[in-house]
Amino acid sequence: MDKPKLFIPGPTHVDPDLLASLAEYPVGHRSAQFSELYDEVVDGVQKVLFTSNRILLGTCSATGLMEAAVRNTVQKRCANFVCGAFSKRWHEITAACGIECDSISVELGRATKPEAVREALETGRYDAITVVHNETSTGVMNPITEISTVVRDFPEVVLLVDMVSSMASVKVKIDALGIDVALSSVQKGWGLPPGFAICSVSDRVLERSEKIANKGFYFDFKVMEKYAKKSQTPTTPSIPHMYGLKAQLARIFKEGLENRFQRHKDLAEEVRSWVSQKFDLFAEPGYESDTVTCAGNPNNIDLIEMANHLLDRGYMISGGYGPLKGKTFRIAHMGNLQMDDIRDLLTTIDNILDDM
Repeated sequence: MDKPKLFIPGPTHVDPDLLASLAEYPVGHRSAQFSELYDEVVDGVQKVLFTSNRILLGTCSATGLMEAAVRNTVQKRCANFVCGAFSKRWHEITAACGIECDSISVELGRATKPEAVREALETGRYDAITVVHNETSTGVMNPITEISTVVRDFPEVVLLVDMVSSMASVKVKIDALGIDVALSSVQKGWGLPPGFAICSVSDRVLERSEKIANKGFYFDFKVMEKYAKKSQTPTTPSIPHMYGLKAQLARIFKEGLENRFQRHKDLAEEVRSWVSQKFDLFAEPGYESDTVTCAGNPNNIDLIEMANHLLDRGYMISGGYGPLKGKTFRIAHMGNLQMDDIRDLLTTIDNILDDM
């Protein structure tokens, strides 16, 4: 086949009908038609996230909104909880913005625990924390419910959560947990091509943003909110992505939210069961991701050769990321993928391993 089916943790597989939805003829971004599209997308995203918070849309990667989150919220000091490459990146972003911050890290493969969050916040040093819900590089899902419970004991602290590889795949009730910023891009759990990002923003974040200077323009939440109140964006957005989100939201609600979340749990169990028999699960037991599985390599199989054979057969998986390169591989099971897709992939890998 010309293009392999994607089992990588972003961009993920995009079904043909969703690709076609991005080819809609554009509308003017200051038109009534655009505002109608905007409202439909925002309403759908709020339902998926179980929130009444303001939804802000960005024509950027999630990295852009990671920067926006810290620039609009941190007045004193930020605690960046690090358990892998992408949570580490948020610390690097925070520091690059000139914001006082500390990296509070755990060993790769381990989860950020609520006890560590409490210990940090009891120092009184911080008015914001960043947490990655689902660390794509290690296949670890952090216990966001327990972490949010701790943060609620510190009302001066805002909770910023990277949901890049869990949003629209894992059930997270934003309002119930008191998450102040939840952000993602659309090329993972949303199952669309890359180039667009989404975040929910609480009222207290918007109030705090108003008091913070030097946020720039493009990622100023108050500027974004001003236009959001008019069902618009400050600058011309990727209108094709908004049509894509409209189409994907229709599919999500047709499947049913609970069915969608359960499908992701089922796919994860299927992959984890297979990995446990053939390789090793890299994530700490009890904290395995429901959207991407990271596998260790106890038998020293040539992972590059295995991946190349898969490519020849029309499948793409991911190798280890950063310091885990050559030591692990990752299989994504999120977005548009179904059980038949996963079973086809695993059967193909079995056949390859038999021949290696």
